[in-house]
Amino acid sequence: MRNDIELRNILFLDIETVPASPDFLSLDEDWQALWADKTRFLQEREQKSAEELYDRAGIYAEFGKVICISTAILTQEGGKEAMRVKSFYGDDEAELLGSFSNVLDRFFSGKEKYLCGHNVREFDAPFMARRMLIHGMSLPDLLNTPGKKPWEVKHLDTLDLWKFGDYKHFTSLRLLTKLFGIPSPKDDISGADVWRVYWQENDLERIKTYCEKDTIAVCNLYRRMNNLALIRDEDIEVV
Repeated sequence: MRNDIELRNILFLDIETVPASPDFLSLDEDWQALWADKTRFLQEREQKSAEELYDRAGIYAEFGKVICISTAILTQEGGKEAMRVKSFYGDDEAELLGSFSNVLDRFFSGKEKYLCGHNVREFDAPFMARRMLIHGMSLPDLLNTPGKKPWEVKHLDTLDLWKFGDYKHFTSLRLLTKLFGIPSPKDDISGADVWRVYWQENDLERIKTYCEKDTIAVCNLYRRMNNLALIRDEDIEVV
């Protein structure tokens, strides 16, 4: 599908985000009003209050924060292809975004470097870029997309690749992994559970593991879309 791209120039990733506060009542009056205004159409459509909808705040960069970024690269180990996985995670969003940004600046700043994720164009990349700006950070080249032509944006989106130009078509990562015979990353929690596991159970390690499984799945999905074999579990190193 994209056999013109060197696989070792691709950084595969997934992010996990949560509402910036544990619940609606923790917000001050201004933020409560802003959230109510942001979700007014959802409130009308679903007949729910702003407070009842607050568990979805994590999908909006203005009201959420990044708690984990899991990345993967393809390597050669002992003459065979392998995968190396590394996560940036924690309660301090500025620190983890800064660490991730440094990696992009040091190792993924060339014009032949790419990011790959599932819905990375519409969610992961813009969410991280917006949060970096909020923290006063300079954007690494791979996230600094405003003003670039579509072919200059080095994002490989497995959701877009599967659409084949059909912009009405949304297919979940879970469905695609099933279709392509890839071990499911959703064997413990799902994205809808992350806010609860973070704010109520305080279990970042569990979220990190879930995020890493998604990243591994994205990497293997991209490989299968290019008619390449899956990377086996024994050839995956988490660092």
